[in-house]
Amino acid sequence: MLRLTDLREILRYIPQFRDRTFVIAIDGAVVADDNFPNLLLDITLLRSLRIRVVLVHGAGFQVRQLAAKEGIRLSNSDGTGITDNSALQIGITAANRVTHQLLQGLADNDLRGASGNFLVAHPAGILGGIDHQWTGKVERIDTVMLKDLVEHEIIPVIPPLGFDGEGRTFRLNSDAVAVEVARALEAVKLVYLSAHKPPKLDGRMLRTLTIDEATNILKKNRGDLRPSEAVSKLDHALKAARAGVPRVHVIDGTTPEGLLTEVFSNEGVGTLIHANEYRSIRKAQKKDIRVIHALIQRGVEADELLKRSRTDVERTIDDYFVFEVDKNPVACGALHQYPNEKKAEVASIYVDPRHENSGIGAKLIKFAEEQARSLGSETLYCLSTQAINFFVQKGGFQLGTPDDLPSDRREIYDRSGRKSQVLIKRLTS
Repeated sequence: MLRLTDLREILRYIPQFRDRTFVIAIDGAVVADDNFPNLLLDITLLRSLRIRVVLVHGAGFQVRQLAAKEGIRLSNSDGTGITDNSALQIGITAANRVTHQLLQGLADNDLRGASGNFLVAHPAGILGGIDHQWTGKVERIDTVMLKDLVEHEIIPVIPPLGFDGEGRTFRLNSDAVAVEVARALEAVKLVYLSAHKPPKLDGRMLRTLTIDEATNILKKNRGDLRPSEAVSKLDHALKAARAGVPRVHVIDGTTPEGLLTEVFSNEGVGTLIHANEYRSIRKAQKKDIRVIHALIQRGVEADELLKRSRTDVERTIDDYFVFEVDKNPVACGALHQYPNEKKAEVASIYVDPRHENSGIGAKLIKFAEEQARSLGSETLYCLSTQAINFFVQKGGFQLGTPDDLPSDRREIYDRSGRKSQVLIKRLTS
């Protein structure tokens, strides 16, 4: 969980998000949860950082509660199936109540909010031979009104209701509304806050997915996703990413500080679907010296890496490369060349513990190997005290001896006294 006292983590993200738009889609059950007041504080912080916020809310939880209280059997509660007249009336009442709660909550935190007829809708029509009656689809969004509100520091609150030109009201699915709003406003983030855990597959939470990965999971493993309620969120998150929203998040809105942790930390607490490159390896630059030295220092403290001073890193910065998550370095490595002997050393491989077991180390080694090949090296070697099996199993290295080292490197090896295992990989057939 993100420590709010650690401002460094937050400050790295602020320049990316200042004066940009976040669309936050809140399920009705989240509004009814005890964490709702904390969530409003999180939104207050976002606004204090000049991040523009637009709220889209659902009301399924309140619809079901109201129907049970009045003894009415619902034809549909979330705006995806058939909405008969009774379901429509309950939907309108429930949505208006949630809108009021949100506006009141914003006011309690000295934030200005406004609701209105932002959505023009038309009937969903006859689907599969069945008339869906008062279920609608978004036809158009009044982006001029929404942009005017956010320009004046007013948070729009958008209910799951749409209106046509004849004064008719239609029940909408809030997840689908959020996609259309985020696309229309060119939001940099769409965040779904649900009252259940993010999607899991085979007991493992889905953390970061490309569009292709999400598409493949929904195609081949839809029935295996848990909880089942998360499938709709994943479906709509994928639609938003395909529509051009750069980052779409699905998180548990009942988790304290969950929104801030997801937005202001690399690891997050939910599922992220990204439409462009979220993780990448690049050559290090001078601006990376501090973070590379800090990563190496952690490895030294764990007795995993040989000690290197900041001056050492600065002198050989052209040898280093970093692995970024959302433009923030979380791992590093280096490739030191010995061209006279056509050998190269992959060194200083270290991954921030928060990103361990996610395949980053293997990608760094692969990157170093490709660089070594392109520079004409015939042998790649590394030294390790604790990750020997990793280099053998993931990197394809074999056990070697100190005699395999370049002569200059052998002298450093003998002086260190670490007695690291030498591992080698032939780059030529």
